[in-house]
Amino acid sequence: MTSTTSTTLSRPTPLDDVHRALGASFTDFAGWRMPVRYGSELAEHHAVRTAAGLFDLTHMGEIEVTGPGAGAALDHALTGRPSAIGVGRARYTMICAEDGGIVDDLVVYRLAEEHYLVVANASNVAVVAPEIATRAHGYDAEVRDTSADWALLAVQGPLAPGIVAGLTELDVPSLKYYAITAGALAGVDVLLARTGYTGEDGFEVYCRPADAAAVWLALWTAGEPQGMVPAGLACRDTLRLEAGMPLYGQELSRASTPDEARLGRVVDLDKPAGFVGDAALRERRESGPRHLLVGLVATGRRAPRAGYPVLDPASGEQVGTVTSGAPSPTLGGPIALAAVRPDLAEPGTRLAVSLRGTAVDAEVVALPFYTRTR
Repeated sequence: MTSTTSTTLSRPTPLDDVHRALGASFTDFAGWRMPVRYGSELAEHHAVRTAAGLFDLTHMGEIEVTGPGAGAALDHALTGRPSAIGVGRARYTMICAEDGGIVDDLVVYRLAEEHYLVVANASNVAVVAPEIATRAHGYDAEVRDTSADWALLAVQGPLAPGIVAGLTELDVPSLKYYAITAGALAGVDVLLARTGYTGEDGFEVYCRPADAAAVWLALWTAGEPQGMVPAGLACRDTLRLEAGMPLYGQELSRASTPDEARLGRVVDLDKPAGFVGDAALRERRESGPRHLLVGLVATGRRAPRAGYPVLDPASGEQVGTVTSGAPSPTLGGPIALAAVRPDLAEPGTRLAVSLRGTAVDAEVVALPFYTRTR
């Protein structure tokens, strides 16, 4: 990601003035002007691991699907079975093309019996929303891109439950992982979900854009004395990498299937009515993956980066490609995710990564690199 101070090409979030007052550096991300860091991304990373971080995620896209046929429409459109999600719960899933390639990875919340909230990546919502609408044709369901109606904040880290609980009468300790509830936080109507993208406990707070600054201020006032810091996209990337969480455009793309990304669990090939892409995914599952996503721990100090070739150290042949890589602030060494030949995907396999022409030893390891213990 490249920092920029340009204000002409990117769409600001409702918290743009807050980020500027906090001294943020900005980047253009999927057409949004987003804070990439506020000072030290390393300090922000460690704060999320030990205390808490406060993120602005308003760039994410929200699609609402309502009506008596909403569940059936989503069953047809997506790889999972949203109709089986309980009210107040959520599920991670994907939308695939007819050929089985991943169009986007999604989180689907069931807000009410006939009301679903589908959260898409910022870079894909303009494609995903009309595609779901097309696939919902013939079902008794309405599909609306309501991204402009929502701001999204996240509190992530071991102290997140206490920080959030002090601002609401909602039963925060009892809110399960991948669950959502509606209520007031700091006097503002919100949707509060227990989920995140960092490998830590945490919450995502959906509110109206006009309320975003008030919600941020309340969370900041409560969390700052406990060590919470504002956190940008740079540390969010290293946090999710340590947690082995894929990013669309890097680990996930039209060129890969859920099985190849080690996410075959989100594919339900037993749905009686099927879904778009099921035939291709079934055929691909039977023929075997072309590549598999693995974790790599590299030697030395230089980290593999996206696009670097992964090599067979014996022959020098390229056997894969790094999809994401960085020095791990928590583990103290370089780590990476890579798509490699399936026969070389077992933990313990010795490989190499070409770092601008220099082959560096690397070992395949089980994912995630980091797992929280509390």
